[in-house]
Amino acid sequence: LSRHRRNQSQHGVALTVATAFEPLVDLKGEHLNVAKISENGKKQRKNWTSMWTVLTTDELLLYKDKQETGVKTGGKTDVVQLCGAVIDWTTEKSSKKNVFQITTNTGSEYLIQADSYSTASKWLDAIRRTVDSSTKEDRGFALRKSNSSEFLPRHSSLPGHGSASPSMKQRNPVHRRSINMFGSSKLKHSASDSADKNGVKNRLKKFIIRRPSMKTLQEKGLIKDRVFGCHLLTLCEQEELDLDHSQWEDIHVITGALKMFFRELPEPLFPFRFFQQFVEAVKIKESKQKTLAVKKLIQQMPKPNHDTLKLLFSHLQRVLAFSRENLMSTQGIGIVFGPTLMWPELDAGNMAVNMIYQNQIVEFILIESREIFNLDRK
Repeated sequence: LSRHRRNQSQHGVALTVATAFEPLVDLKGEHLNVAKISENGKKQRKNWTSMWTVLTTDELLLYKDKQETGVKTGGKTDVVQLCGAVIDWTTEKSSKKNVFQITTNTGSEYLIQADSYSTASKWLDAIRRTVDSSTKEDRGFALRKSNSSEFLPRHSSLPGHGSASPSMKQRNPVHRRSINMFGSSKLKHSASDSADKNGVKNRLKKFIIRRPSMKTLQEKGLIKDRVFGCHLLTLCEQEELDLDHSQWEDIHVITGALKMFFRELPEPLFPFRFFQQFVEAVKIKESKQKTLAVKKLIQQMPKPNHDTLKLLFSHLQRVLAFSRENLMSTQGIGIVFGPTLMWPELDAGNMAVNMIYQNQIVEFILIESREIFNLDRK
């Protein structure tokens, strides 16, 4: 019976080792766009380069050219260590589509991008499985302190320490003994750990009960209502302002704040659902039909948006009346306010085309504003 168990154990070890070095994916090399934005925690300038990318059992190999894959290790452009790495999609680090980020355990950061979503998704899933497998096996990767070049020693309390190979355990019996000692001490203190958790939970409950209400914080001036980045309807309900007050005399402060206010709205002054409809309306060739179509869309807008548009374009008409002094034409105002007042909810890579329509729509409304908003009627 003991011999049978020993054979079973050896067979299990052999299977584990074989599985550890077995390729997780069947991915051949492929050209991907790569940008290294950080090395060991130090930021780098983002430069996209097409790289021949090869995935191994624990590394991502990056080559400048496909032919370099046959040369020795020194010929590799870069080697991304996947053990202990973090990988996920990102939309903040690049305006490109289908971008995911790899952050290594030493603080290096890579952006990987493919023109096809299916290609990018295929590589992300394959790399993620490799990261999970290599990290689970814990092949001795070092842990580095945050914002420091000092590496932390491995400790039995860290996850995955017990997954060291059987041969390592046999060669270092003292190390194995320390694990057992730590394990026993952990069992002894489990009751106190539970008590500490309950204590923290009780303190949090008392804090939540004693915390002041939102109304109290607002009365004390600790929390103030937002102006920038606030929904237009909410802002209309909470503000009353006297624009004739002397504090608004600096024209540069007014114009800068005005553009920033509209850009910071969570939804533009021209609501998202109207964007494509205005684009179609401004494409109409016959002038009178175009005016009627644009006027109808503006009348369908929510009241705060409609009234704000009417007031804004009424003001811009006064700006045009002094065009000789301020050098602002309808085209110039369209260029300034087009991207400020409207933008699509999802930009499908047509930024340049959208900008043309944004400018044309604002310019057309400015030209026809008296008819669209009935400015001459009392």
